[in-house]
Amino acid sequence: MIERYTRKQMGDLWSLQNEWQTILEVEMAACDAMAELGEIPVESAKNIRAKATFNIDRIKEIESVTHHDIIAFLTNVAESVGEDSKFIHKGLTSSDVKDTAICLMLKKSAEIILDDLKNFREILRRRAVEFKHTACIGRTHGIHAEPMTFGLKLLLWSDEIERDIERVEHAKKIVSVGKLSGAVGTYSNIDPRIEEIVCDKLGLTPARLATQVIQRDRHAEYMTMLAIVASTLEKIATEVQNLQRTDIREAEEYFSPGQKGSSAMPHKRNPINCERVAGMARLVRGNAIAAMENITLWHERDISHSSVERVILPDSTINVDYCIAKLANIVDKLLVYPDAMLHNMNRTGGLIYSQRILLAIVNKGILREDAYKWVQRNAMKRWMEHEDFKTNVENDPDISKVLSREEIDECFDYQFFLRNVDLIFARFGL
Repeated sequence: MIERYTRKQMGDLWSLQNEWQTILEVEMAACDAMAELGEIPVESAKNIRAKATFNIDRIKEIESVTHHDIIAFLTNVAESVGEDSKFIHKGLTSSDVKDTAICLMLKKSAEIILDDLKNFREILRRRAVEFKHTACIGRTHGIHAEPMTFGLKLLLWSDEIERDIERVEHAKKIVSVGKLSGAVGTYSNIDPRIEEIVCDKLGLTPARLATQVIQRDRHAEYMTMLAIVASTLEKIATEVQNLQRTDIREAEEYFSPGQKGSSAMPHKRNPINCERVAGMARLVRGNAIAAMENITLWHERDISHSSVERVILPDSTINVDYCIAKLANIVDKLLVYPDAMLHNMNRTGGLIYSQRILLAIVNKGILREDAYKWVQRNAMKRWMEHEDFKTNVENDPDISKVLSREEIDECFDYQFFLRNVDLIFARFGL
């Protein structure tokens, strides 16, 4: 059996060497199954497994004549096996072994991505706890809204990664299928039990029904899952980019000794890794569209999907694997500036407490529409004339009739907004 891969081996998983090795594993497993059912000599199956090998250069040499990669592969394998090679690929078609191998590789890639995501989730959770009560301003439409904590941002991201883990688990199940049912899926020249034995050995589920190929809605779902994961990563990376802006600078990517941000401007510290993640996410989403185009094939099969998959499957899985690892490192080393967060929270001169003032007035029996007008007119003076919001609220003739100075003071306390943070974290067992 093929060994389980670790995160650093995604590139090796999609190497040409491993692709042919996986196809060979499917072929040998089929021979083992045929021997088990008495269709070929047991010794022949043992001989095939002991001797079968291939050489990529030799496959390419043969393919230059045959213009058929699987035939070239089988010819090369036969050169190493000898007489018993007549039993290899017995009753099978190219897509039987090719598609089963691809699904096995997709399953392995899902396992790598799952490891990546679980590691990233733990980093996010750890840093969320670190900044659980670190107050910062929440922004809606890019405008200051109300106080929250930086830990809640991180916890929110970990929650989305949790859903991504569930998506990968489901997509892994969808693609963990095999097919050894012949030219149009009717088992015309192969016993269906061989498919069952082979799939069981490889850790796959036999497709209930196939044509010459495993249906590409499975691959499209897998690719769509990757696109969603990549979009989650882009979402996180974009937030870090925004927080690193000079006029915000509440957090930033780690800037290593000797690192340079610009060839022209020595002062620059740019979020280049986050920008890289955001850019690469676009490629994965584009590849997902190509995967959906692959669902439609002529009749029982054409080959239009094959050339597409040679690009999008390795590129997208390698891309996502890289981006998760890259972003996990960014968050792990993220430089966080609580003082800047507090400074920014106070930049609007108390406007972030407008809802507290509004509700305090309403609680005194004033109509909401009237209360809104009273608060808004003082807020607009802060925006447009830079007057102090709290001072204006205190001096407003309507507001001062219903709220005392002490009651107004009580409204201007950001800790009020954070009183349920522990409750939210408790939902995650943190």
